Amino acid sequence: MKANGLMESSTIAAILLGSMAGGILADWHVLAALIVCALVYGGAVVANLWIPRLPAARPGQSWRFKPMTHSFFSACRTLWRNGETRFSLMGTSLFWGAGVTLRFLLVIWVPVALGITSNAMPTYLNAMVAVGIVLGAGAAAKLVTLETVSRCMPAGILIGIAVIAFAVQQSLLPAFGLLLLLGVFGGFFIVPLNALLQERGKHSVGAGNAIAVQNLVENVAMLLMLGLYSLAVSVGVPPVAVGIGFGAVFAVAIAALWVWGRRK
Repeated sequence: MKANGLMESSTIAAILLGSMAGGILADWHVLAALIVCALVYGGAVVANLWIPRLPAARPGQSWRFKPMTHSFFSACRTLWRNGETRFSLMGTSLFWGAGVTLRFLLVIWVPVALGITSNAMPTYLNAMVAVGIVLGAGAAAKLVTLETVSRCMPAGILIGIAVIAFAVQQSLLPAFGLLLLLGVFGGFFIVPLNALLQERGKHSVGAGNAIAVQNLVENVAMLLMLGLYSLAVSVGVPPVAVGIGFGAVFAVAIAALWVWGRRK
């Protein structure tokens, strides 16, 4: 759980802080922002050379398309049929879909609610979420184990409530505070679910297959939730109303998942 908390918090912090840096650079010079992106990607490629080489977890696997596809979808079925891994997949997918949608929502919400038109302000708000996630992930590593994963579910419901409270704000300081709190709830929610999926997946389909299935389901959830967000914006729903509706739907979805998980 502690290792997963460190990995998850550092990954999310990098994503959100990177978006903050991108907003600042875009306000200054778009070409400079693109050059910095290229340099960061280049640095990441070079850093991969220092990753220790490990023996293959499943040696002898075929690299042909048909056997690989069959193996992948077999792993999908195995994880979906298991109650714990299905529960985890649904929870993490809702979280990531909500996170991506929130980032897009901030871009249109800031000018309307706060009257600020710079590209940098939404990224500053994203940074507050990143700080909160790091704090929440640390708390989850200390307070939640694989046997007590259900402790994270109230935090998921509170994410939705925090989004609703945030959407109606008109001042900068309360907005920062609520996004920090939202990040804490998010970190506390996502780390135990990730740890549960990877631990159970390691013993059933292998850690690599579990992560691959997780990425597929989470990206599908992102596309679906962004599609709903885009539809709401295209028909003229105000940003504040989008935020309230988004937070309410997320809270209800996590509450329903929690009740369903307890019954299973």
